[in-house]
Amino acid sequence: MTGARVSAVSRRAIARVFDHLDYAALGKVYCYEGGRDFWRAKREPCRRLGSQIGTALLARLKPGGRSLYVGAGVAELPAMLIESLDLHRSVLPYNLRRREVALLNRACRALPLRFYAADAARASGPFDHLWIVSVLNDPERFPQLAALSYGRAVPVTFDAGVFRQERNIVRVIVNRCLSKLTVPGLVTTSTEEVVWIADWCHRHSIPYLVERTYYPTALVGDPVCFMRIGSTRGRRQHRTQG
Repeated sequence: MTGARVSAVSRRAIARVFDHLDYAALGKVYCYEGGRDFWRAKREPCRRLGSQIGTALLARLKPGGRSLYVGAGVAELPAMLIESLDLHRSVLPYNLRRREVALLNRACRALPLRFYAADAARASGPFDHLWIVSVLNDPERFPQLAALSYGRAVPVTFDAGVFRQERNIVRVIVNRCLSKLTVPGLVTTSTEEVVWIADWCHRHSIPYLVERTYYPTALVGDPVCFMRIGSTRGRRQHRTQG
């Protein structure tokens, strides 16, 4: 679907959902303090940049398929709605934060999109698209791993034992999610998390392609890119979208 465009139906649905989100309550989920100011600054970038990624997915996904979104929240709403409404795909978003799930489901109650407050490993596959962004390097859940990934590890205080535990947990998460992906399939992930998907592919002798283009996001510090799992073409380097 080269040159695909988001439909007016999807654009209206995205605008309606963002209008109906409870930003005061979401501020308490995302921030220890200053939640109102946070969403005042991030609301429009989330909608705009999320719609850009959703438009990119239109050109990469087939109608009628299934997508698993791991740790999905506000930033993923545009992409999920575009998939659901323009491509008539089944979209299953999982998020362990029950309060956020309740708020998102309330805003989406008139749309064919439901969030699940559960571990994504419980989702029934198969899926031809996996979204896993800002999950594998989450500094709150994996502090030692994140510190090392982003070059912030302090040799005096870095706990190698904890890092090994965190690495094993991440590998389990990746294996459980990617084992549900059909091959060939598509993975949307951050540029910092590519190494974990690539590691799984190497372990299973599955070829992959990291696309050249990547996309900025409003909430995630790292850009988002697409990986084609099962591709027989050569791997490529990233370049900035723009």
